[in-house]
Amino acid sequence: MAKKVTTVRMPEELAEQVEVVARGRGMSVNAVVLEALSAEIERVKGDKDFMARLRRLTDRDKEILDRLAQ
Repeated sequence: MAKKVTTVRMPEELAEQVEVVARGRGMSVNAVVLEALSAEIERVKGDKDFMARLRRLTDRDKEILDRLAQ
């Protein structure tokens, strides 16, 4: 699987907490962050209001792109 590098800026206190959680779980900070992001994506996929809002936004974006392509 291809990887993409992304820099995440977070408050120092949060970074310290993530480091402690990662150490306590025997994981890297990267693995903890990936796990948290995956959990959030799964959560919003089950949120009907969010998904409806996302569909409206992407439909609008498609309409704009279609107009630009003309």
